[in-house]
Amino acid sequence: MRIYLEVEVRRVLCRRCGKVKQEKFPWLADNPFYTKRFAWYVGRRCREGAVKDVARELRLDWKTVKALDKEYMAEQLRRMGVPGPKAIGIDEISIRKGHTYRIVVSDLVRKRPIWFGGEDRSEQSMDMFYQWLGVKKAAGIKLAVMDMWRAFEKSTMKNAPKAAILYDKFHVMRHLGKALDTVRKHEYKRLSGKDRSYIKGQKYTLLSRKENLSLDGRRALKKLLGANKRLNTAYLLSRRK
Repeated sequence: MRIYLEVEVRRVLCRRCGKVKQEKFPWLADNPFYTKRFAWYVGRRCREGAVKDVARELRLDWKTVKALDKEYMAEQLRRMGVPGPKAIGIDEISIRKGHTYRIVVSDLVRKRPIWFGGEDRSEQSMDMFYQWLGVKKAAGIKLAVMDMWRAFEKSTMKNAPKAAILYDKFHVMRHLGKALDTVRKHEYKRLSGKDRSYIKGQKYTLLSRKENLSLDGRRALKKLLGANKRLNTAYLLSRRK
C-alpha cells in the first residue's frame, strides 16, 4: 500500500551565520520524497533482485531505486568502518570508452571489494587507497595480488612495505603467450620452404592449451615442435608451472 506523508518544512534564520536555512528531518532519505526506512527497504530488496525488477515491483523509476540503493549501501559501509585487510587484490575497471579507468581493491580473505576510486590507474590514484586505509592498517597488509602494472607495484611498495607482491596468473600467462608468438613470427621470417610450412597457420595450435586441442591439433603441434627446436624450447618454457 502506498502511503503519502504531508510534512510542513520550516525555514529558520540561523543566529550563528545569519543565513536562512531549511529545517532538516533525520528520518528523510537523501531523496526528500522518501523516508530512510523506505530507502533501507529498497536496498534490502536490491540485494535479492535486479534494480529494474525492484522498480517494477514498487512502481518507481529505476533511477530512483538505484539512488536509494546507493544510499543504503553507503550506510552499510559507514557502519562497517574502514577494514584492515591482510591480503588484497588490485585491479582496474573501465567505466566508459576512451580508456577511463577506476581502481578496485578487494579483501581476498573475506572475498569482497573494499574500495573503488581514483581518477585513473596511476600511482597517485593507487596512493589514494592507502591514504584512505591509513598508515597503520596499510602496514598490516601481508600480500598484494595484482597484474604487472608498474604503478600499482610502486605504490604498494611505498605504502605497504611489508606486503609480498604476487602477479596474478592470467597476466603472467598472457605475457608468456605473447613471447611465444614473437618467437613464432621470428622463426617464420627466418625459415623458408618446407621448414616454414610447418609454422604456417599454426598460431592458435601453438597458443592453445594442449587439452583443448582436437586430435588433429595435437598431431600438428607435435609435428611443429619436433621440426623446430627454438619453438619447442619456447613452448616448454611457457608451459612451466
